[in-house]
Amino acid sequence: MSAPSAGIRRALVALVLASCRSPATLDAGASVASAPAPDVPGGSAEVPSAPVASVEAPPPATSDWCVDGLSVLDADDCYVLPPPAAGEPRRLLVYLHGIVPPTPDSPQKHTVENVVLHASVRAGVAALVPRGRRGLGPPGARDWWGWPTTSGAIAELAPSILRRLAESKRKLEAVAGVRFERTYLAGSSSGAYFVAAVAAHEELFPADFPVDGFGAMSGGAASEGGVERLSRSRPHPFYVGFGTYDEDTRASSRFLASTLRAAHWPVRVAEHPFGHGAKEVYLDEAFAFWDESDGLVK
Repeated sequence: MSAPSAGIRRALVALVLASCRSPATLDAGASVASAPAPDVPGGSAEVPSAPVASVEAPPPATSDWCVDGLSVLDADDCYVLPPPAAGEPRRLLVYLHGIVPPTPDSPQKHTVENVVLHASVRAGVAALVPRGRRGLGPPGARDWWGWPTTSGAIAELAPSILRRLAESKRKLEAVAGVRFERTYLAGSSSGAYFVAAVAAHEELFPADFPVDGFGAMSGGAASEGGVERLSRSRPHPFYVGFGTYDEDTRASSRFLASTLRAAHWPVRVAEHPFGHGAKEVYLDEAFAFWDESDGLVK
């Protein structure tokens, strides 16, 4: 076999030198990917692309507050998001529970959240069930979850609680991908007392948390001078529901209803043969009343 020609020898030398050259010896500003392929017949130089860094999705929110059937918005908020009724505006119920023991599981929590779940699904209304604050319960249950019910606690805590409810509403709107056109604020027991107290103070509500209807179930009271205070606020439909056998709250519920009427607020009062606590029928009637007041049903 004859010796390779001078031209071929020069090409082979160039190939060996190129293969030994490290990236550090490349010209300034050049990268491995931009290095020229060796100039030999059929030759190619492919540089593997850098691996793409994977971005893990944040873990879904978890909470010991939400019972089966409700979705978790965050550690202190559960929600229900049923499909709305055809042709109706998107509506949101914000429901405030009564006192609940600070344990992962309790009959009180199951009762109130299932009441909201079933009634909201029937009505096609989204619902938000926020967890209250600890340390506001009555004697014997001081450390339970609840809502402020005394005038001093309401004055101190109502602004921050309402801001938090507005933020939770915004978060749920982001999840649902819609804006809620109607918002209702209701509650039972300690939640009802708080709702009744803040309803007369429209100035406390954030601009992005307007309320179109209120509800007080198994609780709620009118403070002294309530008629004058309510008369200075824009009237909204207010549902008042209570149990015949609820000796702790039936008198205050009746007085709340009469005070609202005296201030010329639209009111619906319903008494049922129950004791104390949240009941589905209260919400069924409240949804119907709010819809009638809004002109959605005749």
